Amino acid sequence: MSKSIRIKRGLDIKLKGRANRSDKVVDVKQFALKPTDFAGVFPKMSVKVGDKVKAGSIVFFDKKRENIKFASPVSGTITEVLRGAKRKMLEIRIEADGENLSEDFGAASPSSLSKEQIIEKLLASGVWSYIIKRPYGVIADPLEAPKAIFISAFDTAPLAPDMDFVVEGKAAEFQVGIDALAKLTDGKVHLNIYEGKTKSTVFTGAKNVEINTFTGPHPAGTVGTQIAHIDPINKGEVVWTIDPQSVIIIGRLFNEGIYNTERIVAVVGSEVLQTAYYKILAGASIASLVNDNVSKGENRYISGNVLTGTRIEASGFISHYDNLISVIPEGNFQTFFGWLIPSPKKHSFYHTAFSWLTPQKEYRLNTNLNGGERAFVITGAMEKVFPMDIYLIELLKAIMIDDIDKMENLGIYEIIEEDIALCEYISTSKINMQSLLRTGLDNMRKEMS
Repeated sequence: MSKSIRIKRGLDIKLKGRANRSDKVVDVKQFALKPTDFAGVFPKMSVKVGDKVKAGSIVFFDKKRENIKFASPVSGTITEVLRGAKRKMLEIRIEADGENLSEDFGAASPSSLSKEQIIEKLLASGVWSYIIKRPYGVIADPLEAPKAIFISAFDTAPLAPDMDFVVEGKAAEFQVGIDALAKLTDGKVHLNIYEGKTKSTVFTGAKNVEINTFTGPHPAGTVGTQIAHIDPINKGEVVWTIDPQSVIIIGRLFNEGIYNTERIVAVVGSEVLQTAYYKILAGASIASLVNDNVSKGENRYISGNVLTGTRIEASGFISHYDNLISVIPEGNFQTFFGWLIPSPKKHSFYHTAFSWLTPQKEYRLNTNLNGGERAFVITGAMEKVFPMDIYLIELLKAIMIDDIDKMENLGIYEIIEEDIALCEYISTSKINMQSLLRTGLDNMRKEMS
C-alpha cells in the first residue's frame, strides 16, 4: 500500500547557480572509466592500451566477482591507464572515434524473459553496475534476493537537477526498465515522488511499481531516508537501489539491445556563467562544459553535489553515477575573526549568522572549513537534520575503535555516505564523517563475508 510521508528533520541549503532549463548537446571526445567510483571493486583489465572498443565492450571486471563487468560508454581507443599510489587503478581513458559503434546484446521484452535471463543480459552489458545494494552501498550481488527495490524520483541536494525535466520524453524506456527490475525481486519496486512537485507522467503514470509520496527538506530525496521510513533494513536483509536515469539505461538495453549511457547532466554553481543541462555519455570529460563558462579565480570542480560529490579537475571526468557538475569558489583563504563577525553572506545552521532570518536566500559559498578538527562531542544538533532513529555520533565512535558488534547494534546497515552528508556539513568537529563511515562499511563487509 502506498505511503505518504513527511520528513520534518533536515535542512535545505540554497545556493546560487541553479541550472536553467536548456537541453544542450556537446561534442566530447575524451571519456574515462574510474574504478574508484565503485566501492568494494578490485579492477582487472580486459583490454590494454591501444585496443579498439565499442560502446558496451568490457573494459575491466571485478577480480573478486568476475561476473561484475564494466563497459566502455563509447566506441574508440583505450589511450591510457592512469594509476596512483601502489599502482592503484584510477582511470581508464578512452578517446572516442565518432563512429558510435555498439556491441549488440539483442533487444527483448522483459516480460518474455526469465529473471535469470534478465540478470545475464544486465551482467554481460555492464549495465548491472548501476544497481546498488544496501547495506554497504556497493554493486548488488546477482545471487542475492532483495526484499525490495527503491527508486527516488526527486533529489533535494543543493542545486540538484530537476528530475521531471531530466526524464521528459523517456516514458517508454523508463517503463521497460521498471518491468525488468520488477522481475528481480519478489517484493515491491518502490518509486518515491515529491508530493506537489513531481509532475512528470513518466513517474506518476508508471506501472508495476508502488508510488509513495514524500515532503520535507533535504535529505527527503535520498533513497536511504526513504528506505528507513518505508521498509527499514534489518540484519540479513538486502535492498537494491537505482536512480531514474539508470532505469532508462536499462530500458534502452532491452528496447534497442545496446549499451547507451546517454544522460542529462546539470552544470551548476555560483561560478558557472551560463548554467544549463547537457546531454552527455557516462564518463565524459567536463572540459567542454566548463571551458570559458566559469568565472575567473580559483574554483572547485565537483562531480556530484557539494555535499557528497567528488573533487575533479577542470579537465576531469564525470563519475559513473552522477547527474551533476558543481562549480564553487575554493576556500583557501582566512577570514579576519572568522565566524565571530556576522555577515549576511554567510550561511549557518546555527544562529552565528543571519541566514536563519532569510531561509529563501541563495548563497555563494566556498569550500572553507572555517576551522580545524575539534573534539567530537554530542551536541544534539545532528538529530535536528538526521531523519533516522540512529545514534550517529555513537556509531561513528564505534567505527573509530572498530567495534563490530556495536556498529551492528547502532544501525550501520541502514546508512551510506550520502545519508550523513548533511550532518557532516553542520558538524562543529570538522571530522570527515563520510570517509569514516565508508571505512566502517568496508570493515563490516569484510567481517560478514
